[in-house]
Amino acid sequence: MRRSGMTNRPALLFDLDGTLADTAADLCETMNVILALHGRDRVPAERVRHLVGGGARLLMERGFAETGDAASEALIDQSFAEFLDYYSHHIADHTRLFPGVRDLLARLQAADVGLAVCTNKVEHLSHKLLETLGIAKYFTVVIGGDTLPVKKPDPEHLFEAVRRLGTLPSEAIMVGDSETDTAAAKNAAIPCICVSFGYRRVALDELGADIVIDDYQAFPKALSSLLPQHFAEWA
Repeated sequence: MRRSGMTNRPALLFDLDGTLADTAADLCETMNVILALHGRDRVPAERVRHLVGGGARLLMERGFAETGDAASEALIDQSFAEFLDYYSHHIADHTRLFPGVRDLLARLQAADVGLAVCTNKVEHLSHKLLETLGIAKYFTVVIGGDTLPVKKPDPEHLFEAVRRLGTLPSEAIMVGDSETDTAAAKNAAIPCICVSFGYRRVALDELGADIVIDDYQAFPKALSSLLPQHFAEWA
């Protein structure tokens, strides 16, 4: 049964880091700056992408574990606050949108598709990054890691985005790059498109996405496959 005020408008829920934008360089430089403040070595570049995903607090936990003994909760609290402060001033020194993202978002907006960001990055920094990259205008809803008492992979993170867009979970697709995204989608019974070029800690064939794409040129065909009632002509 459809709730009052809800429509059949299609909705796409995008992860941010590793899905819309390649943020690893700025995230990991920030992590290394904070690790150095606490006497730890820098994490080598070849390990960087393996650590990203799940939010800044988890990134710092992984960074400490990667460079020595695991950090105490008090140290993680402190380093998390330091991370947010430094990152807010260096949020897009090296971050760039993935190829095809801007044109895709413009096309989706023109087609009146509901667009939301569902990320475990804290909300105010998510807004700042979207503004800095020039794509904030496309997203009427942003659910960050601290917007709700829960975050991905809890399905409520996705359900809240769908509610704010005024549509239904049956009309939504999650778009991500990691096992956190696919788990959130599975928990919400929402199909998931994953990009192969993002950040994950499992093998690509273990992600469990409904469709994996190698670039955004393949995105329209994936949409037509998962929501043919809205995107059949996009194939």
